[in-house]
Amino acid sequence: MEVNKNIFLIGFMGCGKSTMARLLTEEMGAELIEMDETIEAEAGLSINEIFEKYGENHFRDLESELVLRITEKGGAVVSCGGGAILRPENVENMKKNGQIIYLSAQPETIYQRVRHSTTRPLLNGNMNVEYISSLMEKRLPRYLAAADKIITVDGKEKREVLEEILLTIC
Repeated sequence: MEVNKNIFLIGFMGCGKSTMARLLTEEMGAELIEMDETIEAEAGLSINEIFEKYGENHFRDLESELVLRITEKGGAVVSCGGGAILRPENVENMKKNGQIIYLSAQPETIYQRVRHSTTRPLLNGNMNVEYISSLMEKRLPRYLAAADKIITVDGKEKREVLEEILLTIC
């Protein structure tokens, strides 16, 4: 399967963007771009360190620059950072040369997946379902507005989600 446009996977942290992006690239032979990993490699700092040293706004600037570079070419499966859709210009750029798939999950699912993580600066000190739920609620309108397709991941095996994504992009 050949990909001319980018496929952007969006959603809250822990919804499975990285896992699904990896599976998709294996299936399609496309390039994989992990936005957070790319930003860390280019900055020479972890996401936590970028937040601590320069603040969230600087991180969002790096994210926007990366989205712009990605949209200048095609054929990649992109695992977006959870907040990549917070800036309207990022969504506009993604839509110019790509399809945006929102992986939706319940706060309880997210909590189960990320509860032992120490690499999620927005959850450090707030690792609970209530906080996750409130943050997700704030972002939900942005995810829904950005999405070309919504896929719910709760209670599904990876292969089921992969099949749904493949049906969407064919």
